[in-house]
This record gives sequence, C-alpha cells and structure tokens, in this order.
Amino acid sequence: MGVFREMLLKRAAPEQCKKAGIFSGANPSTYNSNDPIVLWIIQVIVIMAMTQLLATIFGRIRQPRVIAEIIGGVFLGPTVMGRIPGFQNAIFPVDSLPMLRLTSNIGLVLFLFIIGLEIDGTVIKKNFKASAGVSIAGLVLPLGLGAALGVGIYREFTDPSVNFGYFLLFTAVAVGITAFPVLCRILTELKLLDTTVGVVTLAAGVGNDVVGWILLALTVALVNASSGLVALWVLLVAVGYVIFLLFPVKWGYRWLARKTGSLELGTPSTLMMTLTILLVFVSAFFTDIIGIHPIFGGFVAGIIIPRTNGYGIAVTEKIEDLVVILLLPLYFALSGLGTNLGLLNDGKTWGYTILIIVVAFSSKFFACAAAAKVAGFNMRESGAIGSLMSCKGLVELIVLNIGLEAGILSTRTFSMFVVHAIILTFITTPLVLLFYPAKYRTRTSVEDIGSNTIASGEPSIEGDELTNKFALVLDQIDQLPAAMTVTQLLCPTIACGESLGQISAPSLDEKILPTIPYKASLPITPLPSPISLTLLRLIELSNRTSAVLKSHLAHSDPVVNVFKTFACLLGGGFKRLKLKVDVDVSPRDEFTQVIKDRVREDGTGMIVIPWASGSPSSDAEESELPGVRNPFDGIFTSSESKDQIMSSVLYSEFIRNIFLTAPCDVSLFVDRGPSTSGAGPDSLLVLPFFGGPDDRLALKVLVKICAGHEDVRAIAVRISRSTHNEKEEEDLDRKHTDVFLHNVSTIAGADTVYGNLNTQTRLASDTADNLIWERYASTSSAERNLSQASAISRITFETIQSPKPLQSVVDFFAEKRVQNTGRTVVAVLGRSRRMAVERLDGELRSIMSRRGAAMGSTVKKTLGDVGAALVATGVDASLLVVQTCVTGS
Repeated sequence: MGVFREMLLKRAAPEQCKKAGIFSGANPSTYNSNDPIVLWIIQVIVIMAMTQLLATIFGRIRQPRVIAEIIGGVFLGPTVMGRIPGFQNAIFPVDSLPMLRLTSNIGLVLFLFIIGLEIDGTVIKKNFKASAGVSIAGLVLPLGLGAALGVGIYREFTDPSVNFGYFLLFTAVAVGITAFPVLCRILTELKLLDTTVGVVTLAAGVGNDVVGWILLALTVALVNASSGLVALWVLLVAVGYVIFLLFPVKWGYRWLARKTGSLELGTPSTLMMTLTILLVFVSAFFTDIIGIHPIFGGFVAGIIIPRTNGYGIAVTEKIEDLVVILLLPLYFALSGLGTNLGLLNDGKTWGYTILIIVVAFSSKFFACAAAAKVAGFNMRESGAIGSLMSCKGLVELIVLNIGLEAGILSTRTFSMFVVHAIILTFITTPLVLLFYPAKYRTRTSVEDIGSNTIASGEPSIEGDELTNKFALVLDQIDQLPAAMTVTQLLCPTIACGESLGQISAPSLDEKILPTIPYKASLPITPLPSPISLTLLRLIELSNRTSAVLKSHLAHSDPVVNVFKTFACLLGGGFKRLKLKVDVDVSPRDEFTQVIKDRVREDGTGMIVIPWASGSPSSDAEESELPGVRNPFDGIFTSSESKDQIMSSVLYSEFIRNIFLTAPCDVSLFVDRGPSTSGAGPDSLLVLPFFGGPDDRLALKVLVKICAGHEDVRAIAVRISRSTHNEKEEEDLDRKHTDVFLHNVSTIAGADTVYGNLNTQTRLASDTADNLIWERYASTSSAERNLSQASAISRITFETIQSPKPLQSVVDFFAEKRVQNTGRTVVAVLGRSRRMAVERLDGELRSIMSRRGAAMGSTVKKTLGDVGAALVATGVDASLLVVQTCVTGS
C-alpha cells in the first residue's frame, strides 16, 4: 500500500507543476508536445490579426480577401517576419508545424466542400453555348503554354530526380486553372452577376474549375503511385467512387433530407448536419487512402448536396465562419512559411518569374477574349471576360502547396509561382473595371411573370393619372407579410378585360359612413389596366461564402419563391399583375444607390417600401399604447431593448435615404400587425388631406385603389386650420417644448425638407389642391372617366375646420364610424416633408408632451407630422405614406 502511495505521489507531482503553468515559471510560447494548444492559440491569434489587418487595407481598394490572406502568410514567413531574430523559433517552431498543418488541412477539406457546394450544374446548362467556347479556349491554350513553360523551369530550377512528365503536367495545371471561388467574389462585388459578361464567365469558370481539379487529381495520383499500373488502379477506383457518390449516395442523402423535412424547410436538422460532416470526412479519408489528396473527397461531397429551397446555402452558413475566419488562414500561414522571396535573388529567377506571369495571363486573357469575341461579344465585354478568366487566387495556392508537399516544386519555384498568383489576382479587379465600367454593362433579361404589357413608367405629374409601374423593395424576410398586403391593395381584384355591371351601393351602414349621392345605374365600367410590379430583392453582400452563393443562386431564393407564388395566386392567371424579379447582392450601405439605379433603368413610376411590425412585447398590456404594434413602438416604450430601438432607428434612416434620393414617387407601407393585417378587398381607407404635392398624390393613390377593388370603401377628409389665437398657440407650444426635448432620443439622419414657400409657389400649390379636390369631390361626373366614377362612388368626401387640425385628425380616426366598421383601416397620408401647407410641428410636440411619450425626430422625419401623430397616439391603422417626385430632387 505504501509503495502504491509513493508511486502515485511521484506521478502527481509533475502534473501539478504542469498545471501551475506561468506561476511555476513556464513559458507559454515554448512548444510542449503534451500540451500543444497553448502555442497553437498564440499562432492563431497572430495569423488572424495579420489577416484581418491586411483585409481591411486591401478591402478599401476593392481587392478580395484572398489577397490579404496570401500576403499575410508571406509576411509571417521567412520573407518578412522571419527575418526578425528569434521570431520563427518562438512563434512557428518546426516541432509545432504538424499541429498547425493538421488543423489547416481540416479547414481546407471543409473549404473544398464549400467550393463543391458553389458548383451549380444548372449554370452550365443554361449558358452552355455561350460559355463552352470560352471554357475550352481557357483550358487548351493555357495548358499547352504551361507545359511548354515547364520545360525551361525544369531545366533551370528543378532537381533531375523529379519526374519530368509529372512536372510538366503540374505546371500546365498551375497555369491553366481558374480560381472559381475568387471569381465568384469579384463578380459579386463588381455587380456583374446579372450581366451577360458575368453569366457567361461564371458558367465558363465552373467548367474550367471542374476540369482543373480532375487534372490535379490525376497529377497527384501519378506522383503518389509507385508504378503506372498502380496509378491506373487509383484512377479507376477514384472514378468508381465519384460515380458512387453522384448517384446512390446523392439519392439517399436527398431522400433522408426530404424525410426529415430539412429539404422543404431549407434548413438542415441536427441529424442532417451530423450526416453531412461525416460524409465530408469519410469522403476525404477514402480519397486519401487510395492515393489522392483528401481535399478531393471534400470537393466531391459538396457537389452532391442538394440546393433546393436554399438548403445548400443553409449548410454553408453553419460551417463557413469557422472555416474561413479560423482554419483557412492557418493554411495560408503555412504557405507563407514555405515561401521565401529572398530566394528570388538573381536576374534569371526574376526573369522566369515575369515569364510565368506573362504566359499565365496572356494565354488565359487572349484565348478567352478571342472566344468571347467569336461568340458575339464586343471588345469591352471580351476584354472583361479574358481578365476575369485569368484570375488565380486561392485555388492556385492550393495547387502550389500540393506540388510542394509532393516534392514536385522546390521552395524557389514555389515562391515564383506564389508571386505570379498574387499579381494576377491583384490586377483582375482593376482590369475588369477598365474594360467594362458600369456605363457599358448590359444586364441579362430578368425573370418576367405575367403578360407582355408594360405599363408606363413615368413618375406621376400634376393632372396625370397615377402610374401603373411599381418597384417593391424587399430586403428582409420579415417584410414579406407587409409586401403581400400592399401588393394586394395596389393590384386590381378583377382580371383585365372583365367589367363591372351596375355599381352597387356601399355596404357600410349609411348611419355610420355617409356617402355622397351616386347614380343607381352607371354604364358598364371597365377596370384599370393591370399593374407592372418589379420585385427588387436586395441581399446583403458580406465576406461570407453564403452571400456569394445567394448571389448566383438567386433563382432559388426562398423569399423570391414565396412572393412569386403569392403573385401567381393574386394575379388571376397574370391578367391583373405583371411581376418581374430583380435580385441584387450588394453591401448594405449601397442599397439606396442600387434602388436608385434600378428605378431609372426600368422607368419605375413609384417605389413601394413595406415595413412590418415586430412581435408584441411581453408587457404590452402595461404600456400606454394599445396591443397593436408598429415598427416605431420601441421608440415610445421603455420595455424595448436598446438593440430593438436602434434597429428601428437605423431602418428608418434607410427609408429616409430612399425618400431623399429617389427619382420617382415613393410610398411606405407600415403594417401594424395581426389586428390590421389582411388589408385589401374589405379595407377602409382614410385620407386626411391638408394639401400640397404629397397629399395630392395620396388622393390619386386612394382613387386608384378604390378603382381596382369594388369592396373597398374610403373617406377623404379635407383639413384646414380655422381662425385661432396665434399668441396662445405659440405659448402652448413653448410650454410643452421643454418636456418634449427632455424625452428626445434620436440620431442625426437624412431628411427631405424644402425651404419656406414664396407667394407664387404657395398660390400655385393652393390652386392645384382646389382643382384636384373639386375634380374628385364634386358630385358632377362630367369630367370623370368610367373607372373614376366607379371608384369615387365608394369614397366619402368631408371637410373639417379646426384650430388644432392635427388633433382633429387623431380624433377622427378614433371615431366609431372608422374603428367599428368591421374593416381593416389603412391611413393614406402625404409625407409632406416638402412644401407642407400647414406647419404642424408645434401641435405635434403638444400632442406628444400630453401623452408623455419619448419621441425624437426619427418618426417625424420618416412619416411626416400626420403619420407621427397617428403612431404616437396608437391609432389602430396601418399607414400608407406617399411622397411625390419633385423635379430636381
């Protein structure tokens, strides 16, 4: 027993000393094979910091992240940091490299799996004729010139023990391959994916990439085989394994994904993710043991993953951050440790390096550009295609590292090819912008759904009817319900070409909702023409691979598919609605410019922005506001988190930027949630008309909606300020201003306010107000067309004079005849931030202070004074806020 205790104590003593770590004098940077994670973490921190620093710098000149990763690896190697005495032995000692190599190879296998997910066969099928010539030309000539180049490099820099044929095959692949992942990133960032150049280049790049990987697998198999017979067996087994994966395994995976519901939902379950990761590593294991690099197993596993309903994108999103941010930079650091630019120390070496760059670029550029020119592209488009196909990047570095590991490349030749990869990747973006600037780009035809009739896209002008051409902005999936609701309001309920018979009397009780006199029997009334709607789907572009996948797999975007289905059901065989889908992947801060450009290209007459409410807060019952929510509730209630408040403020800033820069009319639909959802055929529209260009546009919108929906009822109320004591009003404003300012919580943001109106513009605006009001409110129908007569018969026109017009509007919405009709209420408002007739900000401050609500300028700048008052007082209605296009805005 004593001997056992003595042995146990002796064993525990060193362990205890080890656990003490730095407190017992241990140096954490010293490599310990029994505890390698400490130095590994130090290495990870250094690598990630260097990569992120360079990515920030190169990102400002529109260079892909891979440039920063490659150069960061070179900096950490013997070329730069390795020259610091003791740096390499302290941070990257030789004994620690196996651990670093293991984790980097795990990341590389997973990254090749993601690349396999990017390979979309439908892209090749759709554009086969145009891209086949470019792809073939981009392989044949570069492979031939690459092999010829390899002859000179072999004689000058390669050990004779290296097989001459294998070396030529390897250099041919290194010159001929195109970096497909980097190509996708550049196409996305330069907004070329929806152009003819981008589509053809993407399809050609897919074919080029697949052939390149096959040739690389062949090279590795030949190098690893001890004889030609063994190499043949390796290739046959590899072909059999690929067939096995592409058919029975792919079928079984899809069946299980459908069985678990993952495919229909577009999100893999825990079981499917477990199976996916096992599939990747089992595939990598098999290709490695038969003599081919494990990355090929990961690549083929990615090809078989289904892409239905965005399933492949969801799989990518679950693993890409760990791979791209953590594991992949380790691979580049290892590449940098094997790169020593100091070996390029004589004229012959630099001469061959320049020759590699010239041959690799010119063979790709001229071959692909010539093929594109033969296919019918102009000189600028052909030059852009040639520049894009000459891109190298990550795939090139993987090829070079495989050559270095296999002993085909020496450190010197490896460094020469790394320089060529960096330079060709770096010049790709500037060359594409030089050959193919935005003004020369031709976009591919987007997907159209519906009839071939294109409605006029000119912005509405005073006296003209409202446009029939709309652009619906959709950037978040939770905006879908609001988007569907506002589309239902704008779209006619009866197919184009049908007609209404006699107009029936309004179905509301006349005691609740008085109506103007109307003729009991009007002639048969044709409905308005169908609307033309462009769904402008905006997807945020980030550094994630999933964002790039979304960009060139936009046809399978679930948000687009849901809305297309809704449009089919709403359109009634497409006789009432013509839908065009336009998907754009851009950084979020460029969304406003994208909308502006698309609107101008399409000739859109009105931009429609849906904004849905969030989920009710847990203590909504304790709030002064009713249970109905709106996107601004967080600004008024203390129950909301700061993140939710900031989200509302930032999104309202995005909306105000659209109001500020839009070259056409703009409408914002604020969906208040379940109690007001479903606005459409049985809605009650209420328009407070103060006057001014925005209110005149709001009146046109009101009439248009009524003309398209025979069950819609509307009330238009003309509000004017009666004579009152201005001194008393000013004193009241000052009394409440201090309370209001004390509760202000806002950020500076864009606004659209014109200066004071002069007498001439005021008189012209008043005249236009009177003309349009009389045109619609007059009982005489001599100047109305039949469609207007049908609509106006369902609109009640009233006038209100009050010393406090804004409070009168709030009170009007609270009346029983508005709230107790059994209809969903939609307030149609002019934003009136430009050329406002009445100055209502003082009264708005009074209303806010009496309620004790904390509101800054955010709500007012977004919705205008009337909209802000309705939101602040908790009026149970959705809001449709419109702003007219003003010349020079």
